[in-house]
Parts: sequence; structure tokens; C-alpha cells
Amino acid sequence: MPDQQQRADARRNYARILAVAEAEVAAHGSAASLEQIARTARVGSATVRRHFPTRRALLEAVSHERVEVLRIRAGELAGATDGRAALLEWLGDVVTYCVEARGLAAALSYDLEPDSLHENSCAATIHEAGDPLLQRAIRDGAVAPDTTITELITLIIGITLATESLSDPAGRAHRLFRLAITGLSPRR
Repeated sequence: MPDQQQRADARRNYARILAVAEAEVAAHGSAASLEQIARTARVGSATVRRHFPTRRALLEAVSHERVEVLRIRAGELAGATDGRAALLEWLGDVVTYCVEARGLAAALSYDLEPDSLHENSCAATIHEAGDPLLQRAIRDGAVAPDTTITELITLIIGITLATESLSDPAGRAHRLFRLAITGLSPRR
């Protein structure tokens, strides 16, 4: 019985730490203090580190639900008639979520090397969700054939991180994203 009690305590600690971490990351982004999370959750720093051995592990756990929503949204858009519009709508959703969920951009960040995706479950999920939308837009001739989903997500991460401390980060991030997509040419 003591073993079952320990597991139940560990599950409660995990849930409490995760709830506190979500609030801290929302308030302070990826720089949220692990020590403050431990204090607020009323557990020791070692308990936090046992559940989340790295900051990335904590950010991934906090971001899991939002990433899952983005995965589902990509599936919904897969049947749209305009492949480019579907891809851009989904990428716009990624921008919105990265701005709203401080820390999500950091959780998604990864090297441009394909092997690094396996080390980051958030990035891997986003990659797997968005790549079919991109491939369809490429097949339709609406996106340059050498474009990768990794490049598009990296662009979004950069924009989000650059705008997160500005006034109106959502408006600024979306404007920069539209600028990156449409280029510098004036509208005709």
C-alpha cells in the first residue's frame, strides 16, 4: 500500500506543479522561475526537477494542450479547397497561439537539423501536423517547392520571440508574419 500512496502523491504533485507552471509561464514566458514554481506548488525544487528534468520538458508539458489544438486544426484545414489559404490560416493560428501562450515559441524552437525533432515532442507534433498542409500548397503550385515546415515554424518562432515584450505583441507578430509572407512589394 505505501507504494500506491507514493504514486498517488506523485500524481497530485505533478498536477499541482503543472497548474502552477502554466500560470508562471503565462506571466513570465519561458523565463519562468523553476524555484518560484516549486514554492508556489509547495514542493521542493528536487520534486519539480524529478517531474521536469529540464526547462524544455516543463515548457513542453505546459504547451501540450495548445499544440494538440493546433494538430487538430491542421487536420480540419486539410480538406479546404485552397491549399495556400489553408496553410496560411493554420500558420496564423500558430502565430496567435505562440503570442497568447508565452513559452510556446520556446517550446517549439529546435535546430534546423531533422534529428532534433525527435527530442522535442511539441515541435515534432507541429511539424507532423503542418507538413501535409505545406505539401499540398506546394503541389498546388502556391508555395515555392523548396519551402519546409521547419523554416516556416522557425520564422514564426523568431517573430514571436521578437515581439513578445512589445506593446500589442499579437498585432505586431501578425503584421510581421504577413510581411514575411507577402514580401515588400506594394499591393496592387
